[in-house]
Amino acid sequence: MNILASIIVPVYNEQETIISVLEKINKVFNSISTFEIIVVNDCSNDKTENALLQNPTLYNKLINNKINIGKGGSIKKALQEASGKYVFFQDADNEYDPVDFIKFVKLIKRYDPDLIIGSRFIYSEYTRSHYFFNKIGNMIITFIFNILYNCTFTDIYSCYIVFKRSLLESGQLKSSGFEQQAEILGKLVRKGKKFYEIPISYNGRTFEEGKKIKFYHIFLVIYQIIKNRFF
Repeated sequence: MNILASIIVPVYNEQETIISVLEKINKVFNSISTFEIIVVNDCSNDKTENALLQNPTLYNKLINNKINIGKGGSIKKALQEASGKYVFFQDADNEYDPVDFIKFVKLIKRYDPDLIIGSRFIYSEYTRSHYFFNKIGNMIITFIFNILYNCTFTDIYSCYIVFKRSLLESGQLKSSGFEQQAEILGKLVRKGKKFYEIPISYNGRTFEEGKKIKFYHIFLVIYQIIKNRFF
């Protein structure tokens, strides 16, 4: 069977949300396309692993990291297992609604894109108010990326990026932290030709609710943007 979508779900200490996220993914994709779900549990120290083991029908592959290696390291592991034509990223925290993937699949079937980014800033229904400095940081890195790669994206650090698996091998990725997404996008834009952006909805969390990315991550992200453009 030809699989259209490999949905990668990295998870760390998300016992309260991981099952509902997986249920939503299955509900959406069962009606629109062939798919596989690859979950990478990054050595969670809460009850995330137990929740996953008790619900094996909600995913196709489960990777349990022996030590915590970060989101980027987990994504590299999952890419080694992915067999779909396209790779989808889904966070495990319910900030993003998998129902938006319906729009991605429609675009894939219509235009055969190399890369699609879901934008929280041209949102379709709603977006929860961001931390001011996080939003400014996102605008800065997006602006720098667009200049260096001659693009017109509005939100390069959206979780929702979808790309052709043939354009990126796990072994090509050198970074393992939050900056990895800049590395991925840099490689995809340099290698691909057809890029699109889709409005999505966003229910961002506060730091008290579990949000992990911090403003200082911007410096490593900018480094990756520049590095992958010129080296």
